[in-house]
Amino acid sequence: MLFGKIPASLGSCVKLEFLDIRRNLFQGVIPPSLGSLRGLQKLDFSNNNLSGQIPNFLEHFVYLKFLNLSHNHFEGEVPIEGTFKNKSETFIMGNDKLYGGIPEFQLPKCKHEKSKKSKLTLTLKLIVSIFCGLLGVILVVSLILLSSLRKKRKENTSSDSRKFPLNVAFPSLLNATNGFSSTNIIGVGSFGSVYKGSLDQDRHIVAIKVLNLSRHGAFTSFKAECEALRYIKHRNLVKVLTTCSGVDYRGHDFKALVNEFMENGNLEEWLHPTPRVDDAHKGKRYLSLLNKLNIAIDVANALDYLHNHCQIPIVHCNLKPSNVLLDDELIGHVGDFGLARFFLNDTQDFSSN
Repeated sequence: MLFGKIPASLGSCVKLEFLDIRRNLFQGVIPPSLGSLRGLQKLDFSNNNLSGQIPNFLEHFVYLKFLNLSHNHFEGEVPIEGTFKNKSETFIMGNDKLYGGIPEFQLPKCKHEKSKKSKLTLTLKLIVSIFCGLLGVILVVSLILLSSLRKKRKENTSSDSRKFPLNVAFPSLLNATNGFSSTNIIGVGSFGSVYKGSLDQDRHIVAIKVLNLSRHGAFTSFKAECEALRYIKHRNLVKVLTTCSGVDYRGHDFKALVNEFMENGNLEEWLHPTPRVDDAHKGKRYLSLLNKLNIAIDVANALDYLHNHCQIPIVHCNLKPSNVLLDDELIGHVGDFGLARFFLNDTQDFSSN
């Protein structure tokens, strides 16, 4: 009259050869821990209240000669191979929810044969539906890619027709900066000044770098920047929108570069701020450690691109905080390629390059 669940600790009796707990009131499933009793020769669980499926580990009991699971509440399909085949004495009668197995058991046939066929049909329908869905997605993606490729080809053909960015006329830049007013100056470099201006009818804000050609090296700097524009394009480099190469109203040579405007100025202004009248109402500029780290990573990405991933490797040669510009999200952009150098031929002497 023992009752409760079969103790799982029986699985520790690995040298057990005979296990007979018939005619009791044990309930629940056969513990998985009994799978370690590989030396069993006789196993009798008959006339209890055990339930669940007959465990698969019984097929590994090669020494088992007597197995009696009759008059319990086991359920599920009895496998034809493995567990019960070639067992000299096996008894599983009195378990109404068992089915299948070898014919000698005289159990009902598999109850799910029809359901398996229906499952197969449903599976086939599901596969066809998924295939059709994927085919539709592939077609849509292909159309999108084709349209984007056509746009890129048009852009490439238009960009290939010119080696340098399109020119803008001197009067356009004059109007954009209010006659190159000193109030529009946002930076002064070695070879010229940078003005904030609004270009075109949409009032697009830009930064206009006007070269002072009277200074030695200014023309070379302009040429170097234009040359660099042919090869560079990266999210951490300042984007040059267009150039201006002509004469002013006095007939003097005039050269300028139109860059995208960076809302937060350059890194020098953040690291070493100087008080300005127009900034009096603003809070003090401050870069957190995370901001500084991110900007350093932005600059490193830009240099890695210039050194290792350009069509022609480029060395900036003038990297400093004032040439690192920050957009409205404090993302760093390296600019001013007036002193840039190019590795035109890998076979040239490295020191001379």
